[in-house]
Amino acid sequence: MSKILYNGEIKSRDDVSIDLEDRAYQFGDGIYEVIGVYNGKFFKMPQHLERLERSASELKLTLPYNICELGEKLQELCVANHLQNGTVYLQISRGVAKRAHYFPRNNAEPVLIGYTQKREHPVSLHKEGVNCILTEDIRWLRCDIKTLNLLGSVLAKQEAVEKDCYEAILHRDGIVTEGSSTNLFIVKDSELFTHPANNYILNGITRNTVIDLCEKLNLRITEEAFDTQQLLDADEVFICSTFSDIIPVKKIDDVDIGSIPGPVTAQLQQELKRLTDSGETIKL
Repeated sequence: MSKILYNGEIKSRDDVSIDLEDRAYQFGDGIYEVIGVYNGKFFKMPQHLERLERSASELKLTLPYNICELGEKLQELCVANHLQNGTVYLQISRGVAKRAHYFPRNNAEPVLIGYTQKREHPVSLHKEGVNCILTEDIRWLRCDIKTLNLLGSVLAKQEAVEKDCYEAILHRDGIVTEGSSTNLFIVKDSELFTHPANNYILNGITRNTVIDLCEKLNLRITEEAFDTQQLLDADEVFICSTFSDIIPVKKIDDVDIGSIPGPVTAQLQQELKRLTDSGETIKL
């Protein structure tokens, strides 16, 4: 039986119950992070926890621990579950209170839950690429906050699954934003483009890592909005996210996208793998 982190303590799943008036359950009133673990080491954990802290601030939610303490507790959780490769999920809700839309007046205590998931790297997807669909971005206007409100993304992902596709690429009136659970890059004439990190997208940790790698490799990259026609005309398209890393897109709706993986995508895949395999992470 795997162990979970519940309000600061490592416990068995059977020993934990969630109150029906937890605001995460009734309102999606909370935040979360998913952190990758490679070969027993966290990848970019400080950046993930800094983003968690920002999300909490934007929702006026008080974290039960500072980010240093959270990092230590997540390390304890991974050790308890002997996690070598996979992800750590961390969720913090505003707490338990009588159901009302406004914030609790009795200073409800935040509820923290963390658990691990063993996963294998999607190596075949890295090599073969995936099919995607284009669909309207119906999410709220604060996608930069990593909240538990994910129904817009869930509906988009379900639409992709029903069409035998891996991901849904979202657009707002023709302007491409990101995937339902990924960030998106295109390559045209050896230059990369990705939507700027504003309220329309989640500023992904892997996204930022890709941008850093582009600068290191002297690859031209521009953070600016582009439309669906530019997406379909791209030489290369790839999506990225925690632990899934960089996955090339081979088809969008009925449009084929270049070679898979393209030369720029392949170069970035290689560099990202070197980084995740290296000691440039936080060791358990």
